[in-house]
Amino acid sequence: MPDYLDDLRLAHVLADAADAATTARFKALDLKVETKPDMTPVSEADKAAEELIRGQLQRARPRDAVLGEEYGIEGTGPRRWVIDPIDGTKNYVRGVPVWATLISLMEAGEGGYQPVVGVVSAPALGRRWWAAKGHGAFTGRNLTSANRIHVSRVGKLADASFAYSSLSGWEERSRLDGFLDLSRQVWRTRAYGDFWPYMMVAEGSVDICAEPELSLWDMAANAIIVTEAGGTFTGLDGRPGPHSGDAAASNGLLHDELLEYLRPRP
Repeated sequence: MPDYLDDLRLAHVLADAADAATTARFKALDLKVETKPDMTPVSEADKAAEELIRGQLQRARPRDAVLGEEYGIEGTGPRRWVIDPIDGTKNYVRGVPVWATLISLMEAGEGGYQPVVGVVSAPALGRRWWAAKGHGAFTGRNLTSANRIHVSRVGKLADASFAYSSLSGWEERSRLDGFLDLSRQVWRTRAYGDFWPYMMVAEGSVDICAEPELSLWDMAANAIIVTEAGGTFTGLDGRPGPHSGDAAASNGLLHDELLEYLRPRP
């Protein structure tokens, strides 16, 4: 089995470059922000970071395809880099430090493309997380200064911490009642938002999290980090991986109960 460590090292180089570009414009008074057709914001920093990553990938991995939030798909083949240049753009443009660059390498296999490398870099928080298939999940400043991370062993919902991004989207998908019922059963709920709940599941500080509407670039890096930390990452339909358009992540022990509460109701 490939060890993917060269790809992981490259992903860190890409994240370093993106961090420099995004932090340079964070809280800039002249930051340019546009509204995309889906009514979500995009800043000049989103575009610049993705362009930077694409440029480096073109030089380092010219045969690999690239899929990014801002510029779509380029190239074909069994290997595909998936990029979210700034996950949490709404936070970024308001000066909230909870945002990150998400970089994943996906490889074709049974069931379609699956993530084999993931890096989540949140420079305003001073945090980075990463994983490569078969090598575990880690957090730290860099590859040589890292600690391995593991999901929690909490086995009861009454003792569990449940994280999410927001309430919007649950009702229109007929899942709000289940979401609220779940929130009443757990020990604690917090809306940390975006990438962060998944990283906390991987670290063991949160036990379950879920979101009702996501894109592949929102999930690919998170999925490999959670699973390499010993957790479970699926869609709300229970399908493993980041392909369902929504997500549920857990320490594995609570996953079936999480999905049961969040099933659509008549």
